Amino acid sequence: MRSRYSAFVVGGPGEVRHLLATWHPATRPESIDLDDGLRWTGLEVLATEAGGPEDRRGMVEFRASYLREGVPGALHETSRFRRDNEGWQYVRGRAEWS
Repeated sequence: MRSRYSAFVVGGPGEVRHLLATWHPATRPESIDLDDGLRWTGLEVLATEAGGPEDRRGMVEFRASYLREGVPGALHETSRFRRDNEGWQYVRGRAEWS
């Protein structure tokens, strides 16, 4: 999850490839357009469920702060992940922007 957040912070084609590679094939979009108007400023993990070395599934609730044209905001999301031989992959999330 943290590597995905870092990819959004850094942006660029390499980071888009990382986001797609860490997205579960069942829910992965064909492409991602990053919002160049957002500057991500912080990540706070609020809760986790499972996601340990022996787990195949996990959940992360987080709040990611951002600035858009100097105005602060936040993305609050609960994300679901699955782990396979390739590592953890994002499945889906429930997001609320403020």
